[in-house]
Amino acid sequence: MPRKTFALAVIDSGGANIGSVCYALERLGVTPELVSDPRRLALAERAILPGVGAARPAMARLQSLGMIPALHDWQRPLLGICLGMQLLFDHSEEGEVELLSLIPGRVRKMQDAPGIRIPHMGWNGLQSTREHVLMAGIEPDAQAYFVHSYAAEVSPFTLASSEHGQPFTALVQRGNVAGAQFHPERSAQVGARILQNFLTWDGQ
Repeated sequence: MPRKTFALAVIDSGGANIGSVCYALERLGVTPELVSDPRRLALAERAILPGVGAARPAMARLQSLGMIPALHDWQRPLLGICLGMQLLFDHSEEGEVELLSLIPGRVRKMQDAPGIRIPHMGWNGLQSTREHVLMAGIEPDAQAYFVHSYAAEVSPFTLASSEHGQPFTALVQRGNVAGAQFHPERSAQVGARILQNFLTWDGQ
């Protein structure tokens, strides 16, 4: 008998934002399952990879759980959040660590400057760079909440950019894989709309 699938997995990456991500999803009427076993992840219809902290220990955590091969094989919608988004790229300057390589690009240290403080912490505008269902209903310069010191460069895979001393990718998508550098779970109605868009996204 085939094993029963379930709607949404939140991968137990060890990040401090896991609880708030789950609460935000529950407010949208979805109860996710916190997953630390790749065999259980394989039964989910879509997945979220949250993260807060540093890239190297986060990758070590995924490695210890056996999640890296599972994520390489993943063919359904996947959303990385904050550090979870950064882990989708090829390489991070934070610890000089190789990442998941699900989206081409490098994550670099943000540069401080007069009037520009790092970490970037607070509300900032989103500027759409191409149309996509994940950005449906998001107005120009809609505000989202960021907390980060590293960021991915703007690329052809960027759905929305933001700027803090320099432009950077705020929302990214390649195939069935997407990521938000900001915290949708802390971004009020804008974040709720993006999470809702993800919950109905077919991965294209």
